[in-house]
Amino acid sequence: MTLLKVLEALVFASPKPISTKELLTALKAAANNTDDPVRIELGKSSEDQVLQALADLQEVYRASDRAFQLAEQVNGWSFVTDSSSAAWVRQLYPEAKPTRLTGPQLETLAIIAYRQPITRADIEAVRGVAVDGVMQVLLDRSLVKIAGRAELPGRPLLYQTTDYFLQHFGLKNTDDLPNAGELKRIVLPTAVPPATPESASPAASTPSTPDSDASNPTPSGNAAPEPSAPDSTPDAHLPQTEPVHKPEEPTLAEKPHPEVADAPLADSPEPDSAVTDSPDTDTNPTADFSIPPES
Repeated sequence: MTLLKVLEALVFASPKPISTKELLTALKAAANNTDDPVRIELGKSSEDQVLQALADLQEVYRASDRAFQLAEQVNGWSFVTDSSSAAWVRQLYPEAKPTRLTGPQLETLAIIAYRQPITRADIEAVRGVAVDGVMQVLLDRSLVKIAGRAELPGRPLLYQTTDYFLQHFGLKNTDDLPNAGELKRIVLPTAVPPATPESASPAASTPSTPDSDASNPTPSGNAAPEPSAPDSTPDAHLPQTEPVHKPEEPTLAEKPHPEVADAPLADSPEPDSAVTDSPDTDTNPTADFSIPPES
């Protein structure tokens, strides 16, 4: 019994793709509690020896032109039918229709595969159109998944391909994509991140205050300050004051006679007083004063 034959049996009997670690575990478990020197020897196999044996097994199938091949997928090793036999094998599963993607869906899926993880805004920046409906189809078919959130304003979702995507296209990882190294280095358009309040200009965020010198000009020399234009909208915060009424000028009857104001009264002890408290004097402010007779 050789290592090549044992590995072939393990891959063939596994109900699912089997990983290299699981193959090593099966070899070591078979070597426990036994005196068989072959099992003990095979249980000492290293990971490099197992990988080399699997590569030799692939070459054997390829050289013999078999209808099946040994392939390493994302989740392990398994036997798969050759693509040249697909037309006949498909007849065994008439109800299973092949999954077909449209051009926009393939284009969007390719952008995600080569630039994952990526935001929806960056995908739209490359394609130039909205991809809401396309992304929903890819999510429903388990070809892409949400990988988290980007450290950008708004924390947009990040998308990446799934293991089913690799399995469906027969890939071990994204490095097996055609021209992966070259296409991953090409600079593609990216979405412009939205502006944040912290990054806004202070002049735009802070209301401008009027200059005290401009609002309250101080005249220098004999130059008079220019009158400012009246504000059409009254300030709501200023208190409303009562209107100031200019006192009316006294009428002709109310104005004192110039001679009466200058001449002293005869019976008045105080020559500077213009009005006396004599009982004969009319106190009506509106009456005319008469000139006293000379003594």
